[in-house]
Amino acid sequence: MRPILLALAASLALSLPAKADDVTVAVTAIVEHPALDAARKGVLDALTAAGYKEGENLNFVFESAQGNPATAAQIARQFAGDEPNVIVPISTPSAQAVVSSTRDIPVVFTAVSDPLGAQLVKNMDKPGGNVTGLSDMSPVAEHIALIKEIRPDVKTIGYLYNSGEANSVSLLAVLKAEAEKAGLKVVESAATKSAEVQGAARALVGRADAIYIPTDNTIISALEGAVAVAEESKLPLFTADTDSVSRGSIAALGFNYYDVGKQTGEIVVRVLKGENPGDIAVKTAAGSDLVVNKAAAEKMGVTLPQSVLSRATKVIE
Repeated sequence: MRPILLALAASLALSLPAKADDVTVAVTAIVEHPALDAARKGVLDALTAAGYKEGENLNFVFESAQGNPATAAQIARQFAGDEPNVIVPISTPSAQAVVSSTRDIPVVFTAVSDPLGAQLVKNMDKPGGNVTGLSDMSPVAEHIALIKEIRPDVKTIGYLYNSGEANSVSLLAVLKAEAEKAGLKVVESAATKSAEVQGAARALVGRADAIYIPTDNTIISALEGAVAVAEESKLPLFTADTDSVSRGSIAALGFNYYDVGKQTGEIVVRVLKGENPGDIAVKTAAGSDLVVNKAAAEKMGVTLPQSVLSRATKVIE
């Protein structure tokens, strides 16, 4: 009887619905700052909502590269060796490092403006291989319109960025094209590490009528240095990242990065449930917020028009 009972038990076990087994999701970011931190929290909360709970059936691992591309590559190799169920690189440099390190482990990137330009995928609709994710391509034309609405006399936009970050190089090309349509010029100033940000901002004084900072992780991680220059020089500073407005920029029209993380987490859940990442189209983040900072505007000699204040999602006094 015993062998029969064992066979019956095994048969019943096979027929039962699959249970959520323990899974490991390994997350890495090029640096820690409010936007990327919010994205990571959104990923975790989406996993929790789907039944993957940290400490129960989810091992959620995070490593920051602290702004160092060599460290990003080292983390990527470590994750590839650990063989988690899914790797989630946040930011373009981390995504490039991870995609270069594995062709087998599912990769779901996020906060990457130009996945094609960064050579993460060859096709947005059918990425193929082991990679998919979420793009946060900025609405650059809308950013220019916002800058002109707040400062109608602007003629030259200063672009502060890390020339070694593919994301920011792609956005520079878009900015130049859109600025030309709007009759504006673009001058650029580069900082390749956070310690250079304040000096790069200072190099724009006298050359630009406003500073525009893209979703550049190096610049945003040291934003306060650029803000200090902008306040001292009465040079209006705008960002693409809404989380940077509370840190001293005048305004930003962009994504809520917690929501970006949740949208990414929903893709991770699909992969954990068995979908092939290469069959999942790369999505562009949905939703946008307009956040303005009245105190920052005053410090930079700007009065925010009522038309902007009235439609702002959030006004920081």
